[in-house]
Amino acid sequence: MNAPLPIPPKQRKPDWIRVKAPVSEGYHETRRLMRELNLATVCEEAACPNIGECWTKKHATVMILGDTCTRACAFCNVKTGMPRKVDPLEPEHVAIAAAKMGLEHIVVTSVDRDDLPDGGASQFVKVIEALRRETPDTTIEILTPDFRNKHEAAVEAIVAARPDVYNHNLETVPRLYPTIRPGARYYASLRLLEQVKKLDPSIFTKSGIMVGLGEQRLEVHQVMDDMRSAGIDFLTMGQYLQPTPKHANVEEFVTPDAFKAYASIARAKGFLLVAASPLTRSSYHAGDDFNKMREARNTQLARAGGVIA
Repeated sequence: MNAPLPIPPKQRKPDWIRVKAPVSEGYHETRRLMRELNLATVCEEAACPNIGECWTKKHATVMILGDTCTRACAFCNVKTGMPRKVDPLEPEHVAIAAAKMGLEHIVVTSVDRDDLPDGGASQFVKVIEALRRETPDTTIEILTPDFRNKHEAAVEAIVAARPDVYNHNLETVPRLYPTIRPGARYYASLRLLEQVKKLDPSIFTKSGIMVGLGEQRLEVHQVMDDMRSAGIDFLTMGQYLQPTPKHANVEEFVTPDAFKAYASIARAKGFLLVAASPLTRSSYHAGDDFNKMREARNTQLARAGGVIA
């Protein structure tokens, strides 16, 4: 009988990637509210390193359609299995949470729900509609899955509900998809984001990738070019961190200077906004970044003699 393979030693995180444990009262208040309303958050489920900072400021990324994903990506800490039934009260609960927290900007994401005929798109629509009713001044950012094999109808329905930002993450370079994101297809994700722009050019589009998974620098540059070809406005880049020993290994801790170099190249390629640092995540500082993105578009339109929104 073969001996079990040894688990590789855990890599020591460099100083620039370390964060303090959450202890503030604001953090605990946000946590209590999420539990009272039976809401899941990607902050908790994906073990986000910024949870202490964000929850202290009453910023939380709500994860709808439950806390169980139908896929098992090698980078993601969200549990996999058969999800529970869709909660009909969830849209109203999200709106109540946004109102109680006084959110100017909210980010709503979800697990993959390949078990649902529309992939969960109708729940995104209901959440957007509930937020518009309860907190009409709150800007809405959604971070959707790829709606595999049903993305055209799903995206049409969501775009018609008019979120302010449509985010869908490419996550990594195409070469690494078979091992890192095996249930998805790189070019299908690009087409989804391109479809959003074609349906409603006024909606900001956003996508993010992780680095440190073994990608090459020129591969990252190619992803940037692909994103710009799809009309993506906002690029986020952050360091991949291994949630557990069962997940994909960290191949490299990318330095802050390397992130700055990536950001400089991305800006030169024409993104309206770029956020790139070791701790950058899709919804990190999302409200402030939305305002910056809107200002950047207005400046761009003013230079071109267009109408400022």
